[in-house]
Amino acid sequence: MQLTTWLRLVPGRPFRRAGHRTALVAAGLPLHLAVVPLWLWLLGTMAALVRAPGAVAVTPLPVLLTLMVTPLLTAGQRRRYRALVGKDLPRPAVPGPGRNWRSAVRLLAGRALWRQVCYHAVAGPLLAVLDLAVLALWGAALVAASIYVWIWALPLQWRVTDLGYSTQAAYITAGGLALLFLGPRVNGALVRLETRAAEVLLGPSRTEKLARRVADLAESRAGVLDAADAERRRIERDLHDGVQQRLVSLAVNLGLARATLGDLPAEARKVIDEAHREAKEAIAELNSLVRGLHPAVLEDRGLDAALSGVAARLPIPVRVAVDLPRRPSPTVEAVAYFVVSEALTNVVKHAQATRADVTVERIGETLLVVVADDGAGGADLAAAGGTGLAGLAKRVASVDGTFSCHSPAGGPTLITVELPCAP
Repeated sequence: MQLTTWLRLVPGRPFRRAGHRTALVAAGLPLHLAVVPLWLWLLGTMAALVRAPGAVAVTPLPVLLTLMVTPLLTAGQRRRYRALVGKDLPRPAVPGPGRNWRSAVRLLAGRALWRQVCYHAVAGPLLAVLDLAVLALWGAALVAASIYVWIWALPLQWRVTDLGYSTQAAYITAGGLALLFLGPRVNGALVRLETRAAEVLLGPSRTEKLARRVADLAESRAGVLDAADAERRRIERDLHDGVQQRLVSLAVNLGLARATLGDLPAEARKVIDEAHREAKEAIAELNSLVRGLHPAVLEDRGLDAALSGVAARLPIPVRVAVDLPRRPSPTVEAVAYFVVSEALTNVVKHAQATRADVTVERIGETLLVVVADDGAGGADLAAAGGTGLAGLAKRVASVDGTFSCHSPAGGPTLITVELPCAP
């Protein structure tokens, strides 16, 4: 039966916890002392060299053996914490895959390996001393608390019946009980110290933890953006296939009623005409809303067709040049579309321009979007107040892109956006 199974049989949660912690301390003792002979060997060789220079050669074998057994000892420490206290020590970053000499050099040059060596060669022996002290404390407490049992177990001819000796035994028993009360606290403090040392030296460094956290946040944010983009596409499909079709059917029926029911009173024809006009306006507004959510042409045919459609609806000539060997991700593609669409809308509303140019090209793993116009200029990103250009900048930043606007007074205005594309 395993040690953890025996520990589960101990009654009472505090006693079980103390048993697990004591087992953790006892199991750590051989692991902490594993490299001590190697370093005593090295220190003995160096001491002999100091006493007799040139007579003894310093061998690097203890250091090499320490480097070889360090991964095994680290794995043993992780298993010890996982099995006895249910704690998984986080692993440091791996320098790189492979078993060639480059991976070995990266491993030796990395800080993770040398932190582990420091734990096993320096912190381990110091913790072993504390482990021995705590185990000795438990042993003394158990022996002292059961002193009367030991006296009773002695043969009759060896027993001491002196009253003073019995009083001393009572004091020893009281001291043993006090040590039993103090033992779990001392044991818990040592376990916390060992756990902290293991987390610092055997786990990832603070820089690695921050890098992992940034990577996790970037991944979760990308997932949120993808989910939001998928939700926009779903809403667009529902509006296009559901509400829009019902409005079109309503407008057609109203048009047929107006054309076929010629004998209606003037007031009724007026109501039908008004309803027909409102239905057509609602269809036009719904079309604009659907294009603002996620145009179907963007999903079906890509940026070139979608931006060409935007340019065709504007009252000024717009030259669109799209050079994409392969389509970017749907999220990046949607950001590029909305940036160009909003920028061209601002050109029409505020720039007093006579023409505009849109260039979209992929350079390496970057999608470059440039929108230029010959308008009056003066666009100020800092004074946008959270809308317009500032909103575009936030949308670009949501995918780790960069947004810049050069718009001197008198023009022209040049908006440059760089969006990262996954390889």
